[in-house]
Amino acid sequence: MMQSPHVPVLLNEVVDTFKQTSGVIVDCTLGYGGHSEALLRSNPSIKIVGIDQDQEAIEFSSKRLAPFKERVQIIKGRFSQVIEEVLKQYPVKGVLADIGVSSLQLDKKDRGFSIHSDRLDMRMDKDAPISAEDVVNSYDIEELERILKEYGEIPNYKKIAQLIVENRPIKSAKELATLVERHLPKRGKIHPATTLFQAIRIEVNQELEELKNLLIALKNHRPSGARVAIITFHSLEDRIVKQTFKEWARECICPPEAMRCSCGANHALGKIVTKKPIVASKEELQSNPRSRSAKMRVFDFKEER
Repeated sequence: MMQSPHVPVLLNEVVDTFKQTSGVIVDCTLGYGGHSEALLRSNPSIKIVGIDQDQEAIEFSSKRLAPFKERVQIIKGRFSQVIEEVLKQYPVKGVLADIGVSSLQLDKKDRGFSIHSDRLDMRMDKDAPISAEDVVNSYDIEELERILKEYGEIPNYKKIAQLIVENRPIKSAKELATLVERHLPKRGKIHPATTLFQAIRIEVNQELEELKNLLIALKNHRPSGARVAIITFHSLEDRIVKQTFKEWARECICPPEAMRCSCGANHALGKIVTKKPIVASKEELQSNPRSRSAKMRVFDFKEER
């Protein structure tokens, strides 16, 4: 077993979620292969189709998952762009998406995710056209305000946006973090600029749109009997998943003002498995503090007959 540079969150919970699955599981965020390797080892009746846009992660995972050979296929790309083709091509029985940044991406200073980095990049795909430096230095103040308000939920977003504009050009993550840290609220041991960096990263990688497009593709194709597990790290992402699963589970689609049901009340695409999100255990929180904000929700599509 290769030593991974990234500790996958909720690993035992993911394995347990798919323990009864037989067939193809799509790992939409393959990363460094931690979830996929554990699934392959624990369940000999599954195959993995792994998707990732980070070439560095793909190279590592290709070696890590090599012992499973014919049970693994890896595809480079954004999962929102390739999931439709995968759903058409394979009899998918499971879908896993870990909507977060890997520990390696956060820790490697040359990737520009960390507040201590000498770069300002944050691209999961190094070939993507827009970097964090572009966002910080070329977006107008209204666009910056939108990002900080919507994605960072920063109370004084106008002041922070103004501060950034007045001090451009900003060339490093370290410079940006130093500029804003005293103007942002402190939350325990978490650096004050963390929410700001998270907001910029979401914009750079279009993370919310990626998630929404994945959910749209799943609804359109409705893989028969497939189990969908989505791990989020941000309240906005979790809200999207929670509301989408709730919508998918609705039997009645009559308008709220309708006096009585006239739609037949048989429109549910499946059922919600997790009434409350699955979160990290105390043991995991101690060994991997980054798991503290992870939430996993699970949905089962109906078996088509």
